[in-house]
Amino acid sequence: MKELTRRTAVDVLGGDPDDATLRRFLHGLPGVDAVGLEQRAAGLGTRSIKTTSKAWALDKIISLIDLTTLEGADTPGKVRSLVAKAKTPDAADPSTPLVAAVCVYGDMVPHAVEALGALHGDPDDGRISVAAVATAFPSGRASLEIKLADTAEAVAAGADEIDMVIDRGAFLSGRYGLVFDQIARVKEACRREDGTYASLKVILETGELNTYDNIKRASWLGILAGGDFIKTSTGKVQPAATLPTTLLMLETVRDWHRATGERIGVKPAGGIRSSKDAIKYVVTVAETAGEEWLQPHLFRFGASSLLNDVLLQRQKLATGHYSGPDYVTID
Repeated sequence: MKELTRRTAVDVLGGDPDDATLRRFLHGLPGVDAVGLEQRAAGLGTRSIKTTSKAWALDKIISLIDLTTLEGADTPGKVRSLVAKAKTPDAADPSTPLVAAVCVYGDMVPHAVEALGALHGDPDDGRISVAAVATAFPSGRASLEIKLADTAEAVAAGADEIDMVIDRGAFLSGRYGLVFDQIARVKEACRREDGTYASLKVILETGELNTYDNIKRASWLGILAGGDFIKTSTGKVQPAATLPTTLLMLETVRDWHRATGERIGVKPAGGIRSSKDAIKYVVTVAETAGEEWLQPHLFRFGASSLLNDVLLQRQKLATGHYSGPDYVTID
């Protein structure tokens, strides 16, 4: 896998992915028109949708959620409660879709896998994946050996997806070859005993990258190094996901697809709490990358509280009135 990633990168870059080649490529990308990007995002965010489309959008949002708990106080019991909600988002409405995945710390993976039981599997097949944050999440401040062990342990425990953080310090100081190599090595650590690979989401932590140009470069770097997804944030740094940043990342995966034919996923995470905001992201995906990206292996919402609001909005469409806050569980 590492050699395949390197060959693809060499083809795109025109040379080995060392600091000099990566710097030449990444800094040769067209600069981001910040005003234009934010205006496009604002315009997409004002699109209105009809009631029938809203019902479809709410169900689609649920099916794209990574239901998340990433707290130092997480316990096996809390993870089991999270999984119970993932399996039955709305006990009063069995037609409610399942979420795409539950996202937990690596040591919680066995508890999530056990709690999911027969529902553990590919969300494109109507099941629920287990995603694990790894590589010294959220700071990324650890040796490569620890990051690789962190990843391999989570995969061995049954994680279907790994959400890794890049070394932002290395990226911001221009050590692009180091960041590339770490992503590629983590991807190799996602290899299972049967030769298949867990999906790798590369977290850029856009709130620490300071400029749209840096976010664009980090997006390209994450894809070149073998990431299956590029993800905005850990949710631990502000600002987290924003519509302009997600739009920029969607434009990047669109351009990568046009250049190579390969589809890469995008995951905005952190701060998306309302159905109204999530619908803006759905519209932005469809208008930028295309409606084919609105499926679990190409787009996710990283969220802990978004599901509750979507369920309340969904119930409002069905009954004509809002239920009280006790209609949904407290996360």
